Amino acid sequence: MSVEHVTGVQLEQFRACIQDKKVVILYPRSNVRNAFLAHFLQFDASRLVYCHLTRPNTPLEIWLTMLADALDRVQAGISANLREALTTGDPLQMGEALATDLSVHQNDQTVKVFIDAFDHARSNDALRQFINALVGALASGIQLVFSGRSFSRDPWYEILHAGELCVLGTENRENDVMFAYEAQKRPQLEVYAFGRGHVLVNGEEIVQWDGALPRNLFFYLMDHPLATRDEIFEVFWPNLDVKEATNVFHVTKRKIGERISMMVDASDNYELTQYKHGFYIPSEKVRRHYDVTEFLSAVEQAALASSDQMEQSHLKRAIDLYKYPFLTTVTTPWSVKRAEQLKYAYVQSLVSMARLHKRNYDWQSALGYFTRALQAIPEREDIHREVMNIYLQQNRYEDAAHQYRVLEVIVNETFQIEPDPETRELFESIPSNR
Repeated sequence: MSVEHVTGVQLEQFRACIQDKKVVILYPRSNVRNAFLAHFLQFDASRLVYCHLTRPNTPLEIWLTMLADALDRVQAGISANLREALTTGDPLQMGEALATDLSVHQNDQTVKVFIDAFDHARSNDALRQFINALVGALASGIQLVFSGRSFSRDPWYEILHAGELCVLGTENRENDVMFAYEAQKRPQLEVYAFGRGHVLVNGEEIVQWDGALPRNLFFYLMDHPLATRDEIFEVFWPNLDVKEATNVFHVTKRKIGERISMMVDASDNYELTQYKHGFYIPSEKVRRHYDVTEFLSAVEQAALASSDQMEQSHLKRAIDLYKYPFLTTVTTPWSVKRAEQLKYAYVQSLVSMARLHKRNYDWQSALGYFTRALQAIPEREDIHREVMNIYLQQNRYEDAAHQYRVLEVIVNETFQIEPDPETRELFESIPSNR
């Protein structure tokens, strides 16, 4: 399967992005990561140095020894300078020595060094010094590629500012998230609410919330970027008087700010929201990325698309973003209601995608999307009819009849009714039932 098919990004666009960049980072939690990974691994084996870090918190000297071994497997004895520098324990010398070895191996050709699972590298000042020294000494035509489940901002932020770093996997986002450069740096907040719910500040996950309430309020405020005090109180503290609710609210909101600030700079205060004109709105001191907002934007763009190709691209983006139902670990009334709304939008995206394929007589692809929609909402009778019709187009009469019987059981057990006349008529039209 091609990079274009999986990512929706043209290969020429991909190559243009990485051209002349010393460093390429494959962004974590990206749907395109594996496709880009495959592309890099298809690179000329004699020009590719691949190193995979296997253990968490691996010291610099250890994984550089692994990298030296990988270099020697590509060209025997090429890591001599790096191995000598490793005996000094000086990260600056190690960086410059590796750059020298790579330039010798280069021999006027492009070389890529791929460091996989880089989140296992121990993050400290020595790593920062090494990376800066290595990038500063790299010859033209040598490219470092880093992939991992998470990244922090350092030491990459200044390399990005210098124009020497490219981030892949953020093509469909408004910006490069934690790697988006700003003259006045703000904490980059990444919130992933599809699934259990994860919050990252500058690439580091918040794991301690000081209780369930701050975490739940955090997700509510993220999901409601324009909320009044009364709306918040009605959701969280409907049985408290205004004074008590106000006290609990401000204590909880302060805890949220502390969680964010601790990940950035404990001496400063980074609130999630600010109060303006009677509403709690997103704080200007924090930059946000929210997967639910991205999902809903893709759904809206699909509805407004001027061509089938554009609609399909936006629908694919929406479907890919909905990895799991909304906040599966939170069972408050507001989150349950929101989960249902988002599930319905997801199912509609699947149905729209299925109908696009159906119009193009791609029965198998259409059937796949309709089936996924039924897995999410099995009681949707109109989707069962769509599946039956596709089976009839393929002369799969027994499958069409079986689909009707599945529907019959579902609506009987759920609503104590029979399928609609339209569906019964379709069932009776199946040749084997005549």
